Amino acid sequence: MTRALIVIDVQESFRARSEWELINNPKIAEPVGRLVRLAREAGDLVVWVLHSEPGSGDVFDPALGHVRLMDELDRHDDEPLVLKTSHNAFTSTNLQQQLTERGIRELTVCGIRTEQCVETTTRVGSDLGYQVTFVPDATATNPITRGGVTLSSDEIVQRTVFALADRFATIATVDELERAAADAAR
Repeated sequence: MTRALIVIDVQESFRARSEWELINNPKIAEPVGRLVRLAREAGDLVVWVLHSEPGSGDVFDPALGHVRLMDELDRHDDEPLVLKTSHNAFTSTNLQQQLTERGIRELTVCGIRTEQCVETTTRVGSDLGYQVTFVPDATATNPITRGGVTLSSDEIVQRTVFALADRFATIATVDELERAAADAAR
């Protein structure tokens, strides 16, 4: 096993926020679940990452009960669960150590928020020497307004893909990864 699927922040905390109604991919657990199935079938490591802000009193405070996987997802006991307090999954965790100990060299990255935690983890993973695949249709985000200008979720995803492609990551859809797995099985 040299590959790992990193599932970032697909957690109930986001559903507990009022902004959830504006999310571009409210059924994110479905494409993420497909990636989890593919990884497990290939014998790849699945790593679950949750964002946590202890003592904050908001939806990311573990004391409130929202810092858990979305109900549609199931973690196997042998799959690592990493709690992070930074935007990327490496800085405030032992993720790199866990991946190194298992000989992981390739990462597939998905989760919530496309341009924030998922993109940042992709960039840091690339800088650390991992071969990274970014799966935009297994990410989710909200529109962002700054200075009176709003970028739609679709514009944010497109910008993220353009920023990452061929520099920090290979870009692939869930369908493309499923087809590649089916072809490899033949």
